[in-house]
Amino acid sequence: MLLYYNGGAQRGVTEMKTYEETVRDILEIPKFTSKNTLEHTREFLRRLGNPQNKYKIIHVAGSNGKGSVCAYIDSVLRAGGKKTGLFTSPHLVYMEERFVVEGKPCRRQQFVQAAAQAAQAAAEMVREGLPHPTFFEYIFGVGMLIFAWNQVEYAVVETGLGGRLDATNVVEHPLLTVITSISLEHTEILGSTIPEIAAEKAGILKQGVPLVYDASVPEASEVIEEKAKDLGCQAHPVNPKKIKILLNTGKKIAFSYDSGYDVTETSIPFGAPYQAQNAAVAIQALTCIKGLEGITEESLRQGMAEVQWKGRMQEALPDVYFDGAHNLSGIERFLEAAEQVTAESAVLLFSMVKEKDYIHAIERLLTKGNWEEVIVTRLSDSRGLDSGTLTEIFEKYAQGRERPVKITEIKEVEKAFAYGCRCRKPGQKLFCAGSLYLIGELEQIAGGMQND
Repeated sequence: MLLYYNGGAQRGVTEMKTYEETVRDILEIPKFTSKNTLEHTREFLRRLGNPQNKYKIIHVAGSNGKGSVCAYIDSVLRAGGKKTGLFTSPHLVYMEERFVVEGKPCRRQQFVQAAAQAAQAAAEMVREGLPHPTFFEYIFGVGMLIFAWNQVEYAVVETGLGGRLDATNVVEHPLLTVITSISLEHTEILGSTIPEIAAEKAGILKQGVPLVYDASVPEASEVIEEKAKDLGCQAHPVNPKKIKILLNTGKKIAFSYDSGYDVTETSIPFGAPYQAQNAAVAIQALTCIKGLEGITEESLRQGMAEVQWKGRMQEALPDVYFDGAHNLSGIERFLEAAEQVTAESAVLLFSMVKEKDYIHAIERLLTKGNWEEVIVTRLSDSRGLDSGTLTEIFEKYAQGRERPVKITEIKEVEKAFAYGCRCRKPGQKLFCAGSLYLIGELEQIAGGMQND
């Protein structure tokens, strides 16, 4: 039986924890404390038995689309009969969503047991004078343990904020590295320019390990290519010009991708145009390893068609769409996708976290969006931006518009969502965007409505 150390080594008290207690205790670990070194993460994983060395890892970094790319790769591997683990963040509703085994969140009991073992290792480190693992270090260790216990063949691992100093970068010999679209994000941590951020993301590259990267942004591509050359990595760029949309119904996209070796035609169950680019990155990644790993064209098409990924222009209820657009580039893509879904004016429910560029995001939403009404709310998470502040900015940019837009502030997310569903005209779309944390709250609310 695994014991969970309650209160750290100083108290010397051990007791088993329930699922709820486990989640509560993990959430009390600061998410944005001072970052520990990679050597510290290695020591933490060493005390867990180095579980990350027991399977093949595909390591994915980027600003936008990395979760979607991870989901595509995982789905295709499973369609090919492979046993997989998928590590992503954040979770939308339940913490075990971060640790997906064979397409499903891990069992709660296994999550509690892995957290118990991680807590024991953390307590030992503190007792010896080492810093406690950060929230993300801790979660990463839990995920790697769960995958090892389930004897997965492959783990698709998404980085956290960056790449170079990210806890996941202790992976020494990945099967493949992938870098998705780069944009300005977390500039206070990663750098104030695209090249600086690209350099941080490219920190996941390893000597001689093949690389696949989104070549949409030339400034980023130049940095990534130089890093790949220095490390002797065979680099495979994914150029948007190589993607041809064959059909977009608003709920499904059929497209072709020319990898330079062959042309793949497939379909994905999403209507957002940006998902074709994400899918192409995944196809290129799978193309790099399919000969070695025995992935067939049939499993590639099946996995692409069957992929599931919540919060990315997801029709959660009839005519109600959730999209976790959380930075300026994501907002641009969200607007393109919303235009694809409907040419009519729509209702927008919006909230954002404090550290994002919410001023320019709001400006872009009101400049390019076709909104009849914008409902502003506040996340329950401590990082949520005050709804009054957001409302003031929306009202500022709403002034002088050729077509007036109504700005409505409703502080509580549940009430704001209920109002959004109620105020629409018959057939009018409701789009909810601005943060994955918002989508997580709405998933719970919408789930309850579906079960009524």
